[in-house]
Amino acid sequence: MANLERANLERMRLGLPDLGVGVGLRIPHYRHIFEHRPRVDWFEIISENFMVDGGMPIANLERALASYRLVQHGVSLSIGSTDPLDFDHLRRLKALLRKVGSPWVSDHLCWSGAHGVHLHDLLPLPYTDEAVRHVAARARAVQDFLEVRLALENVSSYLTFTSSRMSEWAFLSAVVEEADCGILLDVNNVYVSSHNHGFDPGAYIDGVPHHRIVQIHLAGHTDQGKYILDTHSDHVADPVWALYRRALGHTGDVSTLIEWDDDLPAFEVLAAEAEKARAIREEVARARAA
Repeated sequence: MANLERANLERMRLGLPDLGVGVGLRIPHYRHIFEHRPRVDWFEIISENFMVDGGMPIANLERALASYRLVQHGVSLSIGSTDPLDFDHLRRLKALLRKVGSPWVSDHLCWSGAHGVHLHDLLPLPYTDEAVRHVAARARAVQDFLEVRLALENVSSYLTFTSSRMSEWAFLSAVVEEADCGILLDVNNVYVSSHNHGFDPGAYIDGVPHHRIVQIHLAGHTDQGKYILDTHSDHVADPVWALYRRALGHTGDVSTLIEWDDDLPAFEVLAAEAEKARAIREEVARARAA
C-alpha cells in the first residue's frame, strides 16, 4: 500500500496508528516473552491488572514496556450503567495511561453493575435512542477526563431486550458518532452474537463507521449447540477469519489483537495465530492496491 494511502487511512481512523498484529500479555507467557523477545508488534494489557502502586505487576509492566508497545484494554468501566461514573477508578486508569503511553484506551459497550453492585460480567444494553444518549454522554466524559481516545468494544450477547428499536450495529454506530470516540471491533463477538440472535454478521461489519475502527479483536469461541459462547479458549474459527477479511476490506490495515485467555496454549500457538492475521492483512492490502 502506498505511503500516502496509508497516511490517509490513519487520518480517517481518528489520527491513530496501525500498530500491526499483537497478542494479549498474560502471566503464563511472561517467562517466554522476557527471555526470548518473540516477534510481536505489540501487546494488549488488561488495565485493571496494573492499576496498583507497585510490586510485581508494575515490575513486569516495566519489563514489557522496555521492549514492546503496550495498549490498554479495560473490563470494568461499565459505560452503560446508571450508576455515576467511578472517578476514583478513572484517576487510577489515567495514572496508568501516563506510565504506559497507550495511544488509546478501550473498554466494553455494556453495563456491569448497578446500585453499587458489580456483577463481573459484560451485559448487553437495550438498543434505544435513550440508551444512545446516556452512553454517549458518559463516553464523552470519560474520554475528556482521560485525555486519550476511548474505543468501545461490541460485546458478545445471549439475550436481547424487547425494548430495542434498532440493530446492535446501528446502536454502536450512533453511540460512537455522538460521543466522537473509536470502535474496538471484536469480530468474534460479531459472529457469536449473529449466531445467537440470527442476524447477518456481514451486515454488521458493513454497517459500522469504518473510519472509527481503531482496533480489531480476534478470538476463539465454543459451540454449545443451541448457542455459541465467547470463551477465548481456542483458535480463531474460519468464519471469523472470513469476517476479518471483510472488515479489512473496509478499513485497510488496522491494529489487530489475538485474544486467548482460557485453556492458554504455549506462546508459539498464539504467535502462529498472529502470523495468520498478518498474512491476511497483507493479502487484503495487495487486493486493495491492485
